[in-house]
Amino acid sequence: MGPTSPQPLASPLLQRLRRELFASRTDGLITLALVGALLAVAAAFLRWALFQAQWTVIQANSALLAVGRYPPEQQWRLWLLVALLAALAGLSWGLLRGRAWPRNDRIAAALLLALALLVPLGLQLAPALQLRWWLITAVLLAGRHGAGLWGAAVPLRWRRLLPLLWPLLYLLGMVLINGGLELMPVPPSEWGGLLLTLLEASFAILLCFPLGILLALGRRSELPLLRWGSVLYIEFIRGAPLITLLFLGQNILGFLLPGGLAPDRVWRAAWVLTFFAAAYVAEAVRSGLASLPRGQMEAARALGLPVPQALIHVVLPQALRVALPATVGQFISLLQDTTLLSLIGLLDLLGTARTVMANPAFLGKNAEVYLVLAVLFWCCCAALGLGSRALETRLNPLATSKA
Repeated sequence: MGPTSPQPLASPLLQRLRRELFASRTDGLITLALVGALLAVAAAFLRWALFQAQWTVIQANSALLAVGRYPPEQQWRLWLLVALLAALAGLSWGLLRGRAWPRNDRIAAALLLALALLVPLGLQLAPALQLRWWLITAVLLAGRHGAGLWGAAVPLRWRRLLPLLWPLLYLLGMVLINGGLELMPVPPSEWGGLLLTLLEASFAILLCFPLGILLALGRRSELPLLRWGSVLYIEFIRGAPLITLLFLGQNILGFLLPGGLAPDRVWRAAWVLTFFAAAYVAEAVRSGLASLPRGQMEAARALGLPVPQALIHVVLPQALRVALPATVGQFISLLQDTTLLSLIGLLDLLGTARTVMANPAFLGKNAEVYLVLAVLFWCCCAALGLGSRALETRLNPLATSKA
């Protein structure tokens, strides 16, 4: 009788599932109960979404939710801006991640393709609009693939200039949205929907970060006036609710500034969001500074670096690397806090959605509208989170695996 053939080993996936989900009889029962509950919830949701939900409210108001009352004949500017953003985002994504496509990148690409294919078809958009969405998605993924393949061949001095393109594109975007360079002006009162939400959040994110760094350094300064001024500002802002500060910004600036100098209501809210977020970013940066040993500054000073250069080249890069997760968490909270703008009369995404739901023709369609809002906010927050993890991996010299 010949020797018995060895039994085939289970696949690594089955071994991992058995180890993590069915390690014991109790674990197996809990796993089955949870899987059954999730399947029941998913089946109920799909049944509602496919057969009961009335998506006409989204189809009829898609442009209003996206850009508010922005003039339709001028919306080509927004499409151009979205295409430029997609191209630059793809290039930055590819240069950060390189040639490889780790799991998170594959998931993100699959979600982008699914949204690009299913959302326009589900909303029954015109063929021209569907083609635009598909072209923008193709530009984004092509930029990611091309930068990953050939980005390493670009000289380092040119790659270091890529971050400078973001503020330049932001300024160009403001010109396209607001008007200028022979373009017809579009006042902020006609901005709304997702456009206004992203503008307010991006403006505050871009400005609160450097302001927060200055406040953190001021709080650790040896000059008493600068130190206590920073402490009073941070503690006052952190102790006041954001909605109170928004109301103050909308009402008090008109009395403090002479006539004609007070900014538009949209920009008042943007500055309030900036000053509010800067206080929290300052605390995140201060925690990063506190985590560094004092020997870092002393070593830099011993090498002959003056204090400003020691801070810029030695201390701050290490502190910002530590503070990055908390800072990005604050950026995500800031994006979600823009929903409070609807309480001061601005037609941001939530304010526009409330206007749509108040229309007698769409009464009772709240679930569909709120679901779309939740998906849009989740996509924006997930993009910030994925970018943060990629940047953490890029900046961590001891990282051994992709995020």
